[in-house]
Amino acid sequence: MTYTKNFIKTKKEISSEIESKNAQLLIKGGFIRPQMAGVYIYLPLGLRVLEKITNVVRKHMDEIASEMRMTALQPRDIWEKTNRLDTVDVLMKTIGANEVSKQKSTNEYILGCTHEDVLTNMLTEFVQGESELPIYVYQIQNKFRNEARAKSGLMRGREFLMKDLYSFHTTYEDLMRYYEIVKQKYIDIFEELGIGNDTFVTLASGGDFTDNFSHEFQMILESGEDEILIDRTNKIAYNLEILDENKAKKVDLENANKLGVDFSKLEKVKASEVGNIFPNETKYSKLLNLSYTNSDGVKKYVHMGSYGIGVSRLMGVIAEKFHDPKGLTWPENVAPFKYHICTLAKSESELCFQNARKFYVEHETESLWDDRFDTAAGEKFADADLIGCPVRIVFSERNPDGEFTKR
Repeated sequence: MTYTKNFIKTKKEISSEIESKNAQLLIKGGFIRPQMAGVYIYLPLGLRVLEKITNVVRKHMDEIASEMRMTALQPRDIWEKTNRLDTVDVLMKTIGANEVSKQKSTNEYILGCTHEDVLTNMLTEFVQGESELPIYVYQIQNKFRNEARAKSGLMRGREFLMKDLYSFHTTYEDLMRYYEIVKQKYIDIFEELGIGNDTFVTLASGGDFTDNFSHEFQMILESGEDEILIDRTNKIAYNLEILDENKAKKVDLENANKLGVDFSKLEKVKASEVGNIFPNETKYSKLLNLSYTNSDGVKKYVHMGSYGIGVSRLMGVIAEKFHDPKGLTWPENVAPFKYHICTLAKSESELCFQNARKFYVEHETESLWDDRFDTAAGEKFADADLIGCPVRIVFSERNPDGEFTKR
């Protein structure tokens, strides 16, 4: 990608109303632009990062599930059946925006924040016997949530990109077997994205999704919204919410204590959630009558699991984690490009420019080339600092073969 033929726009100054560090960095670096609170436009550089994260997630999910795409618009009646229409506190709806539109239709639809309800309902058409199970499906899709305070940049948006995986099983034991497979895949994903060392499997409550325990994947981050207790030796953590006596039964703290967990000796840190997994068991299948008939002719309810990763949230969390006073410092696997090429030339005839072009052609898929002639060297270097590619190469009269430096 070259500067002169692509839409690359960094900013030196941004609004003082932009509070979060990740939004400040990503806006300055030309990755995103705010549309409104909690809603962002992804510019070409930002889209490349988002797609790189997406591709890592998709690669690992394809090994254990089939990708599909569900609708963002969902019927109200399904949410009524699961008793969540009036209880999920981030639920949003859509309706005709003006009287002219309402003359065509006054229908209201739910804007999907998750898909347990509609997918379970759909599968009642396909599941009759044991032979149809298990089922593993996932999607990567925009979600919508009515967040009260959407001022954390990509870390908490009202519109965001999410990977959600759902599994359906004949037994609880088979559900938990697959649950552990997903847990390991998540560990592998975060390792490949460059945040594995700081990300902990974290015991947590089930929230709106299950009455049972769940597991979060929390990355240590000074600006994180959560507090967790971490056991570095065993690479596991506990969300402080589970120490609430009212939630203790959900996460089986007694069992944790039997295993010798002394919470008073664990390290308390700030962290940000980058993924979660929930063993929903038969919660949704009972409400929507998703069942199968076993070999003995007995009707059984299907066991279900839900597994989420906030893909765009990951982009914000990584930006929040990897930066210095000059700008972003992306891990190589998610950086928009590996190489940022700067040419300090006044014309295409100069040797340094010709050498830069040759390098660019040979490494085009992973190179961002600042090929501008009307821009001072200092501005080019400042842009490179803001964008944060892992390797900078400066081609100049003094170094016509290129000077390589790591960000």
